[in-house]
Amino acid sequence: MNEKSLVEGKILKSLITFAFPVLIALFLQAMYGAADLIIVGKFASTGEQSGVATGSQLFNMITMVITGLTMGVTVLVAEAIGSGKKDNAGRGIGTGICIFITVALIITAVVVPFSDNLANFMHSPKEAFYQTSGYVRICGIGTIFIVAYNVIGAVFRGMGDSKTPLVTVAIACIINIFGDLLLVGVFHMGARGAAIATVTAQAISVIISLCFISKKNLPFNFSKKYIKFNSVYLKKILRVGIPIGLQELLVQFSFLFIQVIVNGMGVTESAAVGVAEKVCVFLMLVASAYMQSISAFVAQNNGAGKYERSKKALFYGMATAFIAGAFMGTLALFFGDNLSAFFSKETDVILAAHSYLKAYAIDCLLTAILFCFIGYFNGCEKTVFVMIQGVVGAFFVRIPVVYFMSQIEETSLFYIGLGTPVSTIVQIILCLFAYNIYSKNRLSKKITVYI
Repeated sequence: MNEKSLVEGKILKSLITFAFPVLIALFLQAMYGAADLIIVGKFASTGEQSGVATGSQLFNMITMVITGLTMGVTVLVAEAIGSGKKDNAGRGIGTGICIFITVALIITAVVVPFSDNLANFMHSPKEAFYQTSGYVRICGIGTIFIVAYNVIGAVFRGMGDSKTPLVTVAIACIINIFGDLLLVGVFHMGARGAAIATVTAQAISVIISLCFISKKNLPFNFSKKYIKFNSVYLKKILRVGIPIGLQELLVQFSFLFIQVIVNGMGVTESAAVGVAEKVCVFLMLVASAYMQSISAFVAQNNGAGKYERSKKALFYGMATAFIAGAFMGTLALFFGDNLSAFFSKETDVILAAHSYLKAYAIDCLLTAILFCFIGYFNGCEKTVFVMIQGVVGAFFVRIPVVYFMSQIEETSLFYIGLGTPVSTIVQIILCLFAYNIYSKNRLSKKITVYI
């Protein structure tokens, strides 16, 4: 895919062509994460499964924050290529490398020595405490590979290349599955084995990605001398990335809060929410793919001055994502137990997970709209608003609703799960207001220029 692919041709075709490899890559990434829970659920105890569920929830939060921060790299590269400023893209990537090496070192220094404290903070059930701590510690050691993979993926998306990350994540997924089967199924290493397999697969994926980069004809100029902190590109990356990363941190913290509340209900409920959250990743795949794709699509087209093309891409994305969301919601509502059975052999865990998924059946429709809006605003560099709507949804809606539901006598995971669709509704309303204001401001600027 050349650097002009997103600013030319039919919008829907260009968007789907770009988004489909992203969707497959996200699917494989979901399989990559789900393999740990599936294989541990088949070959180990509920305590081991709870350890993976809680530990992976923490690392999902860390990964999403990193992904949010790297959006600054994606937008910078996309705009530079869209406007034909290839040297800017290379210098921005060099600065991004420096930023994320620092981020990786900080996360590792916090997570590895304090894994017991983190397991305690997350109220890990006593039956799963050491499993949780071990999983977190091992994944913390591999943080550098998680960060590197996301930075490389951000660069490829900014280039308009969604196919290369697909190949690398496919290889990583296969390695992780075989690693889980070996370490968990054969050597019975439980949560620790799953963590080792995850880190190993991520490391190999990064090495393969670097090999691909060395052989590609890149659509920007790059040199080793660009790998340094440049204040101009540092500000641009952080201006876009920090609000998105902070928003992801707070949103994912709200989901971690759900895990903490549920951990207090017992090891079965703890494992069930871990199972349900893994199923939810698959249910939200189409919306998530559009969120990433629309960001790159909009950034490139805005860089080329094609703002109306960006708007049309937003609504095409919503329409197609909504159709997929209706299908996924139906699966969650009526077949959530079958989906949960892929991850656990325990009947009580499966039934509790289905109860939680019934609430997410509603959210499957809502996220089709919300995620496309978020992708659009990220591409327009309106990331402060993205952060604000995320904070409102997480801290002023989801957490209070979850806490209130947890206080109901004989509450269930269905009531706990309702906190998410309620917060999504509020976030969509905020997005509609923001889009209306942004559109009016854009029209006003056009009229001023014309006059």
